[in-house]
Amino acid sequence: MSKARLPEWLKRRLPAGGTYTETKDLLEELGQETICTNANCPNRGQCWDRGTATVLILGNICTRNCKFCSVGHGKPDAPDMEEPSRVAQMAKKMSIKYLVITSVDRDDLPDGGASHFRDVMAKCREVNEGIRFELLTGDFKGCQSEATEILAESLPFVFGHNVETVPRLYPIARPGGDYARSLDLLRMVKQTYPDIPTKSSMMLGLGEKDDEVLQCMSDLRSVGCDRISLGQYLKPSKESLDVVEYVEPAKFDWWSQQAKDLGFTWVMSSPFTRSSYHAEQETTD
Repeated sequence: MSKARLPEWLKRRLPAGGTYTETKDLLEELGQETICTNANCPNRGQCWDRGTATVLILGNICTRNCKFCSVGHGKPDAPDMEEPSRVAQMAKKMSIKYLVITSVDRDDLPDGGASHFRDVMAKCREVNEGIRFELLTGDFKGCQSEATEILAESLPFVFGHNVETVPRLYPIARPGGDYARSLDLLRMVKQTYPDIPTKSSMMLGLGEKDDEVLQCMSDLRSVGCDRISLGQYLKPSKESLDVVEYVEPAKFDWWSQQAKDLGFTWVMSSPFTRSSYHAEQETTD
């Protein structure tokens, strides 16, 4: 069961005023979704105070119902063709140089939403010289080859896809996902575009064992995954899975060293780490 009290290292207040408020107001004005709010990310105050955000494209209704996530699920609307221009406007107004783009799973679309990712990047490049991108996509179920080819038009970028947890916990935490399919996508992208960095992320505290996490990290390296982020799972809504364990900061430091020993070139590991946390940093040394 979820523990009643958060440990001290997981208590963080949202800032008020300044850049945080300006960013919040701008996103509301543009009507642009972010994963920061839709997933109740604990870092949104810190990130917004820096004037950065991770945009959530393709709506806020997911075709899957992962038990660790608070994003709504059901039948989503058709893609908003004005969204690429809106994201580009947001990036320009916020002077963003490194934009992380993620989306809900869109199993209803023939290309899983890959063309929308492409269009967002194209529009952003039209009005934001020198902008760089990191993608955090779903697993493109049934269309991995097509999606990989579509994204070729938008290179370069960092390509991210999260395995989220160890395979034993998929039926509980990620019933719509498939561990092997996620690894296949990361392998395909790396083999097709060997020069682009690939990235994945895991949540800890769902009941995983150390040897399972180590095996998962080893599996990621075997498909050429270059970057990894490890963070504490926090229950984002009443309907979400309970936290099994609050992992201490020292253990995250230990995981960081294990990841580096396995050959990951970029590692972010801490209780508050999320997929796009400090993603703009070139190194984590």
